[in-house]
This record gives sequence, C-alpha cells and structure tokens, in this order.
Amino acid sequence: MHIVTAFIVGLLFGIGLIVAGMTDPAKVQGFLDLAGNWDPSLAFVMGGAILVGLVAFRIAGKRERALLGDAMRLPTATQVDRRLVLGGLAFGAGWGLAGFCPGPALASLATGGSKVLIFTGAMVAGMVVFEWLERGRTALRRRTA
Repeated sequence: MHIVTAFIVGLLFGIGLIVAGMTDPAKVQGFLDLAGNWDPSLAFVMGGAILVGLVAFRIAGKRERALLGDAMRLPTATQVDRRLVLGGLAFGAGWGLAGFCPGPALASLATGGSKVLIFTGAMVAGMVVFEWLERGRTALRRRTA
C-alpha cells in the first residue's frame, strides 16, 4: 500500500510540475534572470508550495503517526552549518545552470531530451559520490573515536 501511495503522490507532484511549466528549463532560467526578461511565475509556484508545506508541517507536528500509520519522522536539524550552505550553493548553481532541479528533471525524463538525460545522470552520479564520501567519513569517525 505504501508503494502505491508513494507512486500516486509522486505522479500528482509530477503532473503539477508539468502543468505549472516547471519542467521547462527556460522558464526556470527566466525566473533567475533578474536583469533581463524576468519571469515571475516560478515565484507563484514556490509561494504556493511554501503555503502548502507550512500547513502540512503544522499539522504533521501535532501528530504521532503518519496518515498510513507509520511513526511520524520530521526533520530535527536546526543548525545552519557548512555542509548545508555548501549543499545549497551546489544545488542552486546546478539549478541555475541547467534549469532543472530533481523533481522537474525526473518529470522531464519522459521527453527523452539529451539535456535532461545528462542532468539526471549527473544528479545520480552526485548522489552516489555523496554516499561514498559519507560512508568514508562515518568510517573515519568510528576509527578515531
């Protein structure tokens, strides 16, 4: 049941991205082009997502169990550290250069375009490298502790 629910939610999210035009890299880059032909439509999509997220997190914070019965697991980190800042900068640079972030890239894979295939490949490679580095870092901490 969890896989079916995750699939349906992901499908709705992807359809929303397509309808909002967020799978078009030119639209995203138009939003980031403040000195040129600025397209504010992404700000409205982000604003809507933030409002939905605020309500959802407010409700989730009061619950002990998720809607499907699992224990509620919300983020606990509250510190802005070097890793968060560097990760945000890398994410933003990739987003600005390619015009994709992970959700729209995955939704755009159906087009088979070379740009989205290259971006998604680079994204997956980055995730693999991160996991590899993280495991090495964890192993190093265990040896020095």
